[in-house]
Order: sequence, then structure tokens, then C-alpha cells
Amino acid sequence: MNEDQDRTRAGNGARNLAVLRHMVINAMQKEGSKGSLRGKFKRAGRDDDYLFRLLEMF
Repeated sequence: MNEDQDRTRAGNGARNLAVLRHMVINAMQKEGSKGSLRGKFKRAGRDDDYLFRLLEMF
């Protein structure tokens, strides 16, 4: 998720982004398809249907 390049350090921004990251990782782990977490991130970037299926979990 490229956290090393993130420049959000002031206020609650860093905490808010950490919560969002945890939510995304949990959704990907609960999603039923096989594969690594890294592969699921790549798939969500390429496949809109897969991304929408992940977003429907919220």
C-alpha cells in the first residue's frame, strides 16, 4: 500500500489512514478467493468487478 511514501503525519490523518488500511486488509482476507494478499491488491487495481465486490463488503 506504499505506506513509506505517505506524508500524512499531522493531526489525526495518519491514524485515519491506518484504520482504512486495516479495513481493506480485513476485507481482502474475508473475501473467499484464493491467492496472496499482494495478488489481491494487484487484482483489485486491474479488475473493476473484483474491486466492487470488495467494496460491497462495507
